Amino acid sequence: MDLTIFGYQFMQNAVLSVLLGGIACGTVGVFVVLMHMPFIGVTMSHAAFAGAMLGLLAGFDPLLGAFGACFIAAAIIGPLADRGELGPDTSVGIIFSLMLGLAFLFMGLMPGTKSGALEILWGSILTNTRSDVILLGVVAAVVVGLVTAFYKEFQATVFHRDMALAVGIPATVVFYGILFLTGATVTASLRPIGGLLVFSLILNPAAAAYQLTYSMKRMFFLSAGFGILSGLIGLLMSYLFNIPSGATIVITSSAIFGIATVISPKRKVKRWQHQPPLEVRQ
Repeated sequence: MDLTIFGYQFMQNAVLSVLLGGIACGTVGVFVVLMHMPFIGVTMSHAAFAGAMLGLLAGFDPLLGAFGACFIAAAIIGPLADRGELGPDTSVGIIFSLMLGLAFLFMGLMPGTKSGALEILWGSILTNTRSDVILLGVVAAVVVGLVTAFYKEFQATVFHRDMALAVGIPATVVFYGILFLTGATVTASLRPIGGLLVFSLILNPAAAAYQLTYSMKRMFFLSAGFGILSGLIGLLMSYLFNIPSGATIVITSSAIFGIATVISPKRKVKRWQHQPPLEVRQ
């Protein structure tokens, strides 16, 4: 393999995007898995896609539209779950259907070629710019920084929101914060991974990590590591065989999940009999 390819800036940007995106997606994915809200990733990805399509249609930066749409979706999901007496899954499903409809409405209204829409839909990590890398870096730093600084608050909220509220932890604020962090991560990963695929990079590494540990702290490290590994292997395969990078990264993350499931120490243990909840272990 010709390693001189890594001397080019576009490849350096791609590798940095893989590292930063793997960390950010892997970290927020832990919350998605432990709170049993896998659908939130696909909802946020479609919200980001809808916002990006509005940006292309109206003539402003698609990433600004994606950020705005994700934050609006997160701001709606929380109150719907809390005040509408609906479960988080139901709230997420409602927002998902709305954002899916808006995304294709905006795309259908776009005049002329749809190349910009398709680029955001499928993503291309090899076309990342330095500004894309910086955005990913900022989001990854914010995600990791907040999780590190408020680990106990996140842990208590993930384990039991009502109990966290009872002991004085602002669990509602923490829950909304998790939604906003997910939206920011999805938006930052929109260009390198694509709107249809980014939710898989949030879910798969965290689900793989869940198969291998009973510790929430170790799950964060494993999930981020699996996210990075998925990106690096997917990027290498994409370069070697000239295949779409986003799809290759997601397929790799699915393969890692499959391997983790096969070798999981939990396979032969009935969780309700022998396994204490992962969330309360250190």
